[in-house]
Amino acid sequence: MARRALKLASWTSMAFAASGFYLYSNKYLDPNDFGAVRVGRAVATTAVISYDYLTSLRSVPYGSEEYAQLRSEVHLRSARRLCELCCANRGTFIKVGQHLAALDYLLPQEYTSTLKVLHSQAPKSSMQEVSQVIREDLGKEIHDLFVSFDDTPMGAASLAQVHKAVLHDGRTVAVKVQHPKVQVQSSKDILLMEVLVLAVKQLFPEFEFMWLVDEAKKNLPLELDFLNEGRNAEKVAQMLKHFDFLKVPQIYWELSTKRVLLMEFLDGGQVNDRDYMERNKIDVNEISRHLGKIYSEMIFVNGFVHCDPHPGNVLASWVLALLCWLLPAPY
Repeated sequence: MARRALKLASWTSMAFAASGFYLYSNKYLDPNDFGAVRVGRAVATTAVISYDYLTSLRSVPYGSEEYAQLRSEVHLRSARRLCELCCANRGTFIKVGQHLAALDYLLPQEYTSTLKVLHSQAPKSSMQEVSQVIREDLGKEIHDLFVSFDDTPMGAASLAQVHKAVLHDGRTVAVKVQHPKVQVQSSKDILLMEVLVLAVKQLFPEFEFMWLVDEAKKNLPLELDFLNEGRNAEKVAQMLKHFDFLKVPQIYWELSTKRVLLMEFLDGGQVNDRDYMERNKIDVNEISRHLGKIYSEMIFVNGFVHCDPHPGNVLASWVLALLCWLLPAPY
């Protein structure tokens, strides 16, 4: 066991050194947003979780009731540590954590139930940070662009948050603003994850999660480009225009950039909020049938699918509102 612990320490050191050398040699390293604390936090969490699995189950017969109980306890401790890491490092880490939380068919329940808090508790950017992104991308201050701008975001996700605002011409809009450091940190975060996953793979050969890193490499640049999101929204609106019960928000291109997306404001309750629908006399069964029609059309007819259908992205009112980023199906 001492040898395995030494092996773990060696691999974590190698992970730290390899990621640092690669970033430095490619001129990615910026101590202001990718310091030793951020990398060290990820490396340390990976090492502690790996060591816990290596040592906690060593003296218990595999397959016994005691083994199952101990394994569940290790899963829960590890999931909490991973959740704390995602919240601390934010951005890409939260995005990957949210993805893991949806893998009920693959991961132990302790992981998925613990990580699901990341869907609703993503850290928020301050108004100073929001103002900075709008100023840099649109060249004007918030008060020059809007009559009113709600300081409290309507929702915050791993990569951005959405504020309600009113333009000078009276239009009420939803303003999606990217968290300021996500763009810079994303490629470095993915590299760090790749190195750590490879290190864990050396200790646990059955650990097969490199596909998740590969998927993040492919899709994250698309998600960080809000102009791509806007184009996809318009494509879906055109594609599903024959559904009179569906409303896809209009994009306001004159005030949209890669990091700021202005769209028509649509009010409603989250599609899983049964109380809201009952209060507003919305037929839950009808909403369910409409969702089935929409997704059947996207999957089987068009092959172009809204791939993030969590409740914050689909609102119910007198129409269904299909919101946020829309990407082509991965198959």
